[in-house]
Amino acid sequence: MRRAGLLRPRPFHLVIGLVAVGLVVTSSAVFGTDRDEAGKALPKSPETCLSAAPTDAGTVTARPSEGSAGGACDVSVRLQPVDGGTDYYGRFTHPLPTAASFFPIGVWFASVVDPSDIAMDTEAGINLYVALTEDSRLNMIRDAGSYAMTNTRMGNGAESVAWMLADEFDMTGGPGDGAVKGDACESPDTPCGYTQMEKARASFPKDGRMRYANYGKGVTFWETDAQAARFVNEYQDVVSADNYWFTDRNVCIPSEGGTFFMETDLVDGRLPEHLCHRAANYGLTMDRVRELVSPAGSKPVWAFVEVGHPSGSDQDAWPTIKPDEIVAAVWSSLIHGARGIIYFNHSFGGPCPSHNVLRERCYAKTRDTVIKLNAQIKRLAPVLNAPFAINAVTASPGVDVATKWHDNQYHVLAGSKQHTSQTADFQLACTGDGTATVIDEGRTLPIKNGRFTDAFKDGNAVHLYEINVPGCGYSAG
Repeated sequence: MRRAGLLRPRPFHLVIGLVAVGLVVTSSAVFGTDRDEAGKALPKSPETCLSAAPTDAGTVTARPSEGSAGGACDVSVRLQPVDGGTDYYGRFTHPLPTAASFFPIGVWFASVVDPSDIAMDTEAGINLYVALTEDSRLNMIRDAGSYAMTNTRMGNGAESVAWMLADEFDMTGGPGDGAVKGDACESPDTPCGYTQMEKARASFPKDGRMRYANYGKGVTFWETDAQAARFVNEYQDVVSADNYWFTDRNVCIPSEGGTFFMETDLVDGRLPEHLCHRAANYGLTMDRVRELVSPAGSKPVWAFVEVGHPSGSDQDAWPTIKPDEIVAAVWSSLIHGARGIIYFNHSFGGPCPSHNVLRERCYAKTRDTVIKLNAQIKRLAPVLNAPFAINAVTASPGVDVATKWHDNQYHVLAGSKQHTSQTADFQLACTGDGTATVIDEGRTLPIKNGRFTDAFKDGNAVHLYEINVPGCGYSAG
């Protein structure tokens, strides 16, 4: 949960009619007791030793291979399954696919009324619609082999894999059991968010479909752990939260994004730009929500990333997210355990207002980037659905890193946490020599004694590695 010394959430203020723009992290490769610029734990200096390779979930102790240099070591590699397990969705009627090759990539509140709509979305790599306009045609989604999480009782075909319960009742209702009148709290002084969630859950048929809800700044920033955990754990089967770090100016204030940082990080009462508007914070949002899930790791947490200008027209001076920022925000979320990605596909202001950003000609560069990004996610879905390999790799403090164990190989996912350029150092628990293939970049890096380095040009830099170290002799024991 939140560490002592971090800025605490402010007392709850009831928010009426506010649609928040915000998103969700537990890094599987953060160890040690020192802290980084976000107040998070930094890696210890890695020990040099050989590692055993895990063959299934559990812990194996590192040991040198026969004939190898170096003595026995006390580092262990532990496999941690993805949240909920790979077969989680299969427990529901009309489930999402449980195949390792499937990874949910959705858009928020789209309209599907014409064959060209579904064609453009499919080309962009979208396979899921999270909430839909009421005039949308579910048969088009079904015929395209895509899926829907509907917010109304629009239909019950095979495409409808979940009921969308609510959006941000943690903010519009707040943490309380007050009475509800219509869609709002009966009294503006008595929070009613829990009552709203109960009412929403009861309004849908008990047909075995998955339940989904999204939360906002209440769960991530304003509420106590106990208050937020009740939202996260009691009402839905899949959960997300949205914090739009790149495009929300308010997120930099102490009572919002500042709650993830130390008070000493503030400059003139705000988070400075290099700490506030950065891709790594999407991972911090993931950490916050995943830390609230009880039992730990028992349900999937999905991530929200904006693709346009979600702030209103009265905030046109606020930034529009850039294509490279989208890529970095998505990978930060994935590094921190997101089991699905939802794009906030709306621009309420900026140069090109739209409710379907990824279909707009004026967002052509964004669309092209997202197409490539989604194709990469789809191609790497078996890796993303594979277990995390805890303790397999540590890295320099300036990068977030997660390691996956797939197809008898380690895959390292790394994203920058600092806005300036850096050369990052990676240390495997294995001291063999070999190469790190940089995925989709056409280059390889030498690994010597289990160590390799790579350059990260800025805060949006992301590199993905496939580790090939034939000199390592792996033996479980």
